[in-house]
Amino acid sequence: MLFEFLATELVSHIFSSCSTIADVLALSSTCRRFRNIYTSSQKLLILEEAAENQYGPLQDLTQLLTHNSSQPVHIIRSVPLSMALLQQIVHAGRIAEKWCDLYPFKKWKHNYENRRLLTEEERYRVRRAIYRLWLYSRAFHNREHPRELRAAKAVYERRAGLLHNWNSYELAEIADVHTVLRDVVHSNVCPSNGTIARKFKKRYPDTSEHHLLFNIHLNYPPPISTPPTNNPFSSQCNTMPNSCSPFFNSTSTYTSRYAPSKFSMHSNHEIGAEGWGDDIPHYYVVEDMLKLNPEQIMWLKENAPFKGQVEGYVRSLGDWFENNGETFGQTLEWVLNERGEDVGDFMLAVADGDMGIAA
Repeated sequence: MLFEFLATELVSHIFSSCSTIADVLALSSTCRRFRNIYTSSQKLLILEEAAENQYGPLQDLTQLLTHNSSQPVHIIRSVPLSMALLQQIVHAGRIAEKWCDLYPFKKWKHNYENRRLLTEEERYRVRRAIYRLWLYSRAFHNREHPRELRAAKAVYERRAGLLHNWNSYELAEIADVHTVLRDVVHSNVCPSNGTIARKFKKRYPDTSEHHLLFNIHLNYPPPISTPPTNNPFSSQCNTMPNSCSPFFNSTSTYTSRYAPSKFSMHSNHEIGAEGWGDDIPHYYVVEDMLKLNPEQIMWLKENAPFKGQVEGYVRSLGDWFENNGETFGQTLEWVLNERGEDVGDFMLAVADGDMGIAA
């Protein structure tokens, strides 16, 4: 029997078995009959199942996309699927997929002999952890949560209420992915002076006479001549962030950050000025930057190779952002203590791979 003569129920089952939304759209384009089946009353159900296979878990993702301050963040909401919500699912799912691709490089950064591709189940867990971290950041890393309120018991309890939705194994997965986000901020978005010097020496070993001049100021020195930076996540820039400002050049790479001045896009570019400090100053910079959600961190990694660009974006967020570190680590410790678990043993198990994504 020819494929196009299959019963409608069988064709609908094939649609529901597609692993990606692209597969669904490709199948619906093969002939008029398949197109009519796809555009029937089963369309949203077919797309929902494909989105679950490709970007799931949709339950966690819809909690993120539909969150607002009108109700407690830990309350699970039942949300009907719509085409508008599906578009948001695809956008956020693609961001999560990027983190799935990056995870092996950061997880096995030093013991790279163990590096491997993630299984489908592991990619699912990475996406789930990303959505949950993203939800936490959206709910508690904003101007309604300034530094003065971070240690208030009522605020602690609201943050802990969200984490109590997940068991300890799921919290270990989130902590594992949170470590990957920290490494991206630490090494790529806001590299320390030592990282700048090491990578410059590695890439340009013949420039030993070039002495790097590091900025001795603490985090966020006042700008001198930094061009204005638009928020890439505003409504005007959501579709094409790279086109929002000429200051962000999509062709720029991290090689430019470490290149000698004569190769740089800025005539007065000093490689040492790209460093974000050493030891204590750099630690607090990273703590601040971890308030950014996974989409913002990924976008800065891919599109902001220079320190001035990152600083310009951070300044656009407002005064609440500076010197106000992330709170996920503190809240995780609070929840583990409430459960009677040893925080040190828990984090060691995550670091050793006994718990987490690839356990």
